Amino acid sequence: MKKEYGQHFLVDENILGVIGRLAGLAPDDVVLEIGPGNGVLTRYLAERVRHVHAVEIDQELAPALSDLGDNVDVVFGDALRVELPQDATKLVSNLPYNVATPIVVESLDGLPGIALWCVMIQREVADRLFAEPGTKAYGAVSVLVQLVCERTGFHPVSRSVFRPRPNVDSALVAFRRVALPEGYARVKAVVGAAFAHRRKTLPNSVELAGLAPRAAAAAALESIGRESSVRAEALAPAEFVALTEALG
Repeated sequence: MKKEYGQHFLVDENILGVIGRLAGLAPDDVVLEIGPGNGVLTRYLAERVRHVHAVEIDQELAPALSDLGDNVDVVFGDALRVELPQDATKLVSNLPYNVATPIVVESLDGLPGIALWCVMIQREVADRLFAEPGTKAYGAVSVLVQLVCERTGFHPVSRSVFRPRPNVDSALVAFRRVALPEGYARVKAVVGAAFAHRRKTLPNSVELAGLAPRAAAAAALESIGRESSVRAEALAPAEFVALTEALG
């Protein structure tokens, strides 16, 4: 186990049933698993779905992942750099803490075939995904996930199910794809710019990112019924779509 990879392996198999239930596993599913570790979840998945694509960064885990069945393929590499399988229909993973947020965000549009996510992540990150506007937890990832998905399940997870035992709480969160807004790439850029400087007003943040002059951003906000002094965390996800359209 390597600390730099954020590895915390599952050792309590009782949690597997909860994962299976929240993931709604079916015989025709093609599952993408990021960070299979020693293969505990991988084996569980392989017995229940058509195919499992497992992506693992740590080559030293090769022996543990060498005999998982004919319907499992393992790719060794960084999941944020390797080409991920486009045929995957579900992402079911005990995600390494240090890549959990970017994996989720990039899969929203980068893996359009994913219809459902069931991920074990740090509790703090899990709370962010479906946080309400105006709260401390609400941020860019909240907006992007909520524009594409709806939450279908949530289950707090004890630290004792992992080795090594983490210093933070974890949770299983499941969510399913609803729609990808038109012009999502542009919306994603506006959301990223808006939250890049949380303490600044939204027009200032947009200008600093080089997306639009401050005056244009202020005018766009006013056209959707918001004052130019507003900050990013005040806007609901749908308002970011409206703002992006108003920015042109």
